[in-house]
Amino acid sequence: MGEQFDGTSRRRILQAGALGAGVAVAGVTGVPTASATGAGASSSRPDVEDTRFTLAVVPDTQYMFDEDRGDSAPLTATFEYLIDQRGVDNIVFTAHLGDVTQNAQAREFAQADPVFAVMDRARMPYSVLAGNHDIDGSKDDQRGDSPYLHVFGPQRFKRMSTYGGSTPDGYNSYHVFRAGGRQWLLLAMDWRPSDAGFAWARKVIADHPALPVILTTHEIVYADDDQGVAYFSDHGNRVWDQLINSNDQIFLTMNGHYWPPGRTIRKNAAGHDVHLHITNYQDRYYGGGAMIRLYHFDLVRNTIDVETINPWILAQKPARRSLLAEQEVELTSDVNRFSLPIDFASRFAGFAPEPVRPARPAAELVIPGTVAYWRLDGPVGSRVVDHSGRGNDLTPVVLPGSAADSLKASAEFHPDQPGHASWEFGGGRNPNRGAYLRTADNAPLNRLTFKGGYTIEAFVKLSDDGGDHSWEGLLSRLGTGADAGKTGSDPSEPVVNLAFSGGRELQWAVYPLDKNDTFTNWGHEEVAGRWFHLAVVNDGRHTTLYIDSSELLRNPSTRSNGLSTVGKPWLLGANHYANKIEQSFGGHIGELRIVDRALDLDEFLNA
Repeated sequence: MGEQFDGTSRRRILQAGALGAGVAVAGVTGVPTASATGAGASSSRPDVEDTRFTLAVVPDTQYMFDEDRGDSAPLTATFEYLIDQRGVDNIVFTAHLGDVTQNAQAREFAQADPVFAVMDRARMPYSVLAGNHDIDGSKDDQRGDSPYLHVFGPQRFKRMSTYGGSTPDGYNSYHVFRAGGRQWLLLAMDWRPSDAGFAWARKVIADHPALPVILTTHEIVYADDDQGVAYFSDHGNRVWDQLINSNDQIFLTMNGHYWPPGRTIRKNAAGHDVHLHITNYQDRYYGGGAMIRLYHFDLVRNTIDVETINPWILAQKPARRSLLAEQEVELTSDVNRFSLPIDFASRFAGFAPEPVRPARPAAELVIPGTVAYWRLDGPVGSRVVDHSGRGNDLTPVVLPGSAADSLKASAEFHPDQPGHASWEFGGGRNPNRGAYLRTADNAPLNRLTFKGGYTIEAFVKLSDDGGDHSWEGLLSRLGTGADAGKTGSDPSEPVVNLAFSGGRELQWAVYPLDKNDTFTNWGHEEVAGRWFHLAVVNDGRHTTLYIDSSELLRNPSTRSNGLSTVGKPWLLGANHYANKIEQSFGGHIGELRIVDRALDLDEFLNA
């Protein structure tokens, strides 16, 4: 409230006409918003701060490099696609799951080397691990030298900014990449890590105690049919026991080796979900054709959207694709195209809790023009102080027949709310019950008309009690349209009313000074039980409604000026019809601020 946010200063909030679609309102929420189109098609580099990003996964490509029987064209096409799409899909990293080659021969790695060099030249970070076909599969990572190490040993990855290091044997490595405004750790583990390899991985995780970890290796789980239910292999159980179970930072694992694809979820020792995925397409047409998985992370939606495509076939002209190729352009079964709901903040809270924005003194929020600022962050008492200093204090009123504790102090608050508390309003209807707050009969706020514009903002949460919240009042001004001399619309309606419809839509309905009818802004359905920030911004001509810094749709384009008044009190937590309290509020209110843009505006804009 009143501080800078996302490059938008408070100067722009109150300045007439300064707000545009999507602009943060009054510097209030502090929550980063996802861009509408990711990094954008014109960008050749990923946007590591965007909350939408993609991790590309390349499973077994062994039939592409099989003595003299392979074909490197599909994998080349895949890498070229990832390079072309890295800006569009915000691709931040690519992980190969092992079995680059079929026979672990030096000549096969010599064939693969220039294909991966396509990624090197484009400076696309990636990891590679050894599958059982890349080395002597009967040995663990202490097997010694191999053609695999000559091409995909540490020397290849040291040039990458994401590379963190490898085990002394060279077969296990890790990368740290930035995406979504934070760092992520990816482990690329050998086909058969030794005890020393597992100990190294545990130390890497311990050395990065706040990073979410993605584990890639060649074998953990398998699926024995097309239903996609995955099970642990014997070796997978060893990986679980040695590495995954006790390391809560590991939330996602990926492996190849087996087919068909599948996935499962297992609870770790901390009681949290670990998502385990097997993906491999070597059994399909053209050895899988270097088909890839794209894991599209969305940190705002708390979702990972997964899709499986074949860039090599996509690049072919449709008229020239074979029948089998047409069937492999994209796989859309439930095991190949799905979404993972993950509450990232909750899942990572045990090792990387989101910092709570510190509470801010009320005095810091009293910007020029503030005519009322109420913070419900103390015990319920006989008065709520107006921190603006203009004397617009509130007093509680309990509706007849309502419980004495219809107003209760609560420790809940919006994470970006300046005051770290709220009051719970126990409003309801049929019969009307609950409590509300009101200004005094002679409060200065009652007389203001806001001809120069206004901003009203609040932190609110509707009770998730099964009620529909039909026409519950959040903020209202006593006095009807008829009292103010208006004859249009329904003159028994309040001159000012901020309420929720039967569909939990926010409604700002007012009689402007210069109009005979009510003017109404409508919001969308709000989710009960979830905090949100609202702002009503009038620049002296038009009124715009915002939820969580997002401009809403149904804002009137017709000009209107000021707010009608008959000098009666304001109500917080209730509305009225014909001056009779009709519906009180049910939920939490953290704080509410009203700014008159005509007061001290020049001082504010020059501050």
